[in-house]
Amino acid sequence: MAPTLNPPLLCFLILFLPAVCVFAQTRNSNLGVDDSFIAGNGNTSWVVSPSGDFAFGFQPLKNSNSLFLLSIWYAKISNTTIVWYANGDNPAPRGSRVQVTASEGLKLTSPNGQTLWTPENSPSGAVASGALNDFGNFVLQDRSSTSVWETFNNPKDTMLPSQTLGKGGKLSSRKSQADFAQGRFQLVLQDDGNLVIHSINLPSKYANENYFESQTVESNTSSPGTQLVFNKSGDFYVLKKNNNTFSFSDVPTPSPTQFYLRAILNFDGVLTFYQHPKSSFGNETWTAIWFQPDNICKEALISEGTGICGYNSICKLGENSRPNCQCPPGYSLLDPEDPYGSCKPDFIQGCKEDELSQGKDLKDLYDFEVLTDTDWPLSDFVLQKPFTEDECRKACMEDCFCAVAIFRLGDSCWKKRWPLSNGRYDTTLNGAKAFIKVRTDNSSLIGPPGPPIIKRKNQDTLILVVSVLLGSSAILNLVLTGAFCLGFSSIYQLRKKLKSVYRSDSAVETNLRCFTYKELEEATDGFKEELGRGAFGVVYKGAIVMGSAVTVAVKRLNTFLLQETEKEFKNEVNVIGQTHHKNLVRLLGFCEEGNERLLVYECMSNGTLASLLFSDSRPNWNLRLKMAFGIARGLVYLHEDCGTQIIHCDIKPQNILLDDYFNARISDFGLSKLLNMNQSRTHTAIRGTKGYVALEWFKNMPITAKVDVYSFGVLLLEIICCRRNVDMEPENEERAILTDWAYDCYTTGSLEALVEQDHEALHDKENLEKLVMVAIWCTQEDPTVRPTMRKVSQMLEGVAEVPAPPCQILNSVTRDHYYSPTLEYD
Repeated sequence: MAPTLNPPLLCFLILFLPAVCVFAQTRNSNLGVDDSFIAGNGNTSWVVSPSGDFAFGFQPLKNSNSLFLLSIWYAKISNTTIVWYANGDNPAPRGSRVQVTASEGLKLTSPNGQTLWTPENSPSGAVASGALNDFGNFVLQDRSSTSVWETFNNPKDTMLPSQTLGKGGKLSSRKSQADFAQGRFQLVLQDDGNLVIHSINLPSKYANENYFESQTVESNTSSPGTQLVFNKSGDFYVLKKNNNTFSFSDVPTPSPTQFYLRAILNFDGVLTFYQHPKSSFGNETWTAIWFQPDNICKEALISEGTGICGYNSICKLGENSRPNCQCPPGYSLLDPEDPYGSCKPDFIQGCKEDELSQGKDLKDLYDFEVLTDTDWPLSDFVLQKPFTEDECRKACMEDCFCAVAIFRLGDSCWKKRWPLSNGRYDTTLNGAKAFIKVRTDNSSLIGPPGPPIIKRKNQDTLILVVSVLLGSSAILNLVLTGAFCLGFSSIYQLRKKLKSVYRSDSAVETNLRCFTYKELEEATDGFKEELGRGAFGVVYKGAIVMGSAVTVAVKRLNTFLLQETEKEFKNEVNVIGQTHHKNLVRLLGFCEEGNERLLVYECMSNGTLASLLFSDSRPNWNLRLKMAFGIARGLVYLHEDCGTQIIHCDIKPQNILLDDYFNARISDFGLSKLLNMNQSRTHTAIRGTKGYVALEWFKNMPITAKVDVYSFGVLLLEIICCRRNVDMEPENEERAILTDWAYDCYTTGSLEALVEQDHEALHDKENLEKLVMVAIWCTQEDPTVRPTMRKVSQMLEGVAEVPAPPCQILNSVTRDHYYSPTLEYD
C-alpha cells in the first residue's frame, strides 16, 4: 500500500519547498567552469559564503540602476558595505555577464560581448572551480583544489581578517565614497619592508612624499617588515623579519566572533579600522576603532601635488580623523560635485586687471577676509620680517601677485600666490592670521561682463581735453600743447631711468632677508668655525634669530675673484631663492655690501654625502637608497616643477648635504643654468666637475637638463659602490673608471663585485641590479637616449619598468679628455 501524506504536512511542503529551494540556490558558494551570472537579472548575489556573511555578484552603483559593480560585500548588513570590487574604472551596464573560464579565471563582458574586465594577475594554472569562503575571499582553484587566484591576493581598498599583504602589495583608495574608480591614495609595503601611505598624481603613477611610514626597515634598532598581517583574531600589524611586530594602535581589538572587522584606505587617504556588531543588523553602523595618520591635514604635506584637499582649499580635521575640505571666503568649488576638489576665486585678480583699474585706489578694489590658524605652508613666495600686521596687509594689497598673506610670530609676514596648496587649519599656529585678498569691485566679479567703466572714463577724459584745446585761443592751444609735450618727455625719461635702475638690481631677488655684513660677522663669531671651502669661497657655521635661534651656514665668497664670485652670487640667489622643496637646501638670505658677497643657508647637521660615502664605515643600504630617491626627486622638481627650468650643472656628492634625518638636500647652485619653460636647450661654456660632466659639453652640442641626468647616473653608482667615480691606483686599473667598470659587471653578471662585503646590498640583488641599470641608462653618451629625471625617479621607485640598457660605448679620445686630471672647468 502506498504511503499517504498528512494533509497539514502536504500543505507545508507545497508552501515552503520553493522557498527552501531558492534559499539553497542563493547560499551556493561554489562555481564551475562556464558558470555565469548576468547584471540586473533581479538578484544581486551570484554566490554566498557558507555562513551567509559575504556575497559575490553585482551591486548597482549609487544613483544608477543601469550600471553595476562586480563586487564582494557583507550580505547580512542592511547598508551595503563593499570589501572588494573588480571594475571600478569601468562600470558594467545592465545585461553584462561574468563567467568562470579555464584560462582567464573570471571574465566580465558587456551585453555586446566587449571585455570590460579580467584579473590583472592571471591565474597561475588552469581553473576548474571557484568558491567564496567565510573570510570573504573568492578563490579560483585547479583540479587538485589548489588556489590559482584569489581576491585576497588582489585587494582593492580593504583588508579583512585572515588576509595578508606581501612585499610590493598595495591598497588603492577609491575616487570618492560612491565612485569606485582609482583614487589618489596608496598604501604600499615597499621592498625594503617599510609600510607607507602616499598620494599619487593621477593619471600618472608618480608617488608623492610618504605621509605615513611604519619605519620597519633594516637599521640598528629594527628589522625590516615582511608582511602586513590581518590575522583571524583581528590583530592588524606589520610582521618583521625577526618575528617582532609593528602595531598601529594600542586599542584592544574587538573579538571577530562578535564583530565584523575591516581595515580600509578611505578615499580621503586615512587608513581606518572599523567594527560592526554581528548581533544586530538594523540601524547599527560601522564604528572606527583607530586611524592613521592622526592628523592627515597636518602630516601630509605634498610638494608636488594639491595636498589632501584641492588647490585653494582648506583641510580641517573632522570626525575619526577624517579631513573636511572647505573653500575660503570669496572662493567656491571648481566642481560642485566634488567637495574634496579645488576651489576657484569668485573674482578676477591679476596685475593686468589692477593696471586697468588705475583710476581707483587699491583699497577700493580689494578687501581682506581674515581667518585664524590657517595656512598654505608650501605656497610662500616672499617672507618679510620684521613686519607689523598693518605692514603685512599693505604689502599684500600692493602686490598684484599676492593672494594671501599670513601674519604670525609677531613680526613675520609670508606672502602667498596662487594656486594655494596644502591648505590646513592648524591650532599650533597660535593665532596666526590669514589675510585673504578678495576683490570687492563688482565689475571684476566672474560672470556676464558689466559696463566698460574704466574705458568710458578714459574716453570722457580725452573728449574733455580735446574740447578745451579746440575751444581756446591759438596761444593757449600752443601753451597747452607745449606743456603736454614737456610733461610727456619728462615722464618718459623718468620711466626710462627707473627701468634702467630696476634692471641693474633685478639680478638679486629681494624676497629673501637682506643681512648686513656686521650681522653675519656677529652671527658667525667673527667667521670662526669653518664648515668647508670650495673654489668660490668658505662656509662658516653661525646662528641667527628668525623668530627663534636658527643654526645657519654662511657662505662667504672670495672677494679677490670679484667678477667670478659676482656671477656665482647672482646665480645662487636667483636660482635657489625661487625654489622650495624638501630635497633642496633652503637659502634664507644674503648680504651684498661693498665687495662682500655672502649667502645664508639653513645648516645641514650631517655634512656632505661625500663625507658619508667615502668614509671608512659604509652607510647602510636602505639609507643609501633613501638618499638616491631624494636626490632624484629634487632634480625632478628643478627640471619640471619650477616656473623656470633649472639645470644644476654640478651634481656630485660634495654638493649633496644631509639634514638631521639624513635626507639628501641638493646645494650649491652657483653654476646653474636657467631655462624658460618653452626653451629646451642652451649653449654655454663647460660647467661642472671632471668625472661628472656629460659628454655633450665637449662636443659643442646644445646643453639640456640631460646633463644633470648624466651626473646623477655617476652619483648613483658612487652611492651603490661607496667609492669615487675615478680611482687611478695602478692595481685597480680595470676598475679605474666607475661607469665603465659598472657596465662590465652588469654585462658579465658579476654585480656582487660592485658591493663587496656589503651584505645588505647582496641580499637585495633585485634592487641592486635595477639601480645599476638605471645608472647605465643615465650615463649613455647620446643625451637623447638618456631618460628624463621624472622617468629615472619612477624607475627607482618601482613605478616604471627598467628595460635592459643599450650597449655602452665611450670614444677613447673623449674618455681621455673627459678624465684628464689637468682639465679645469668653468
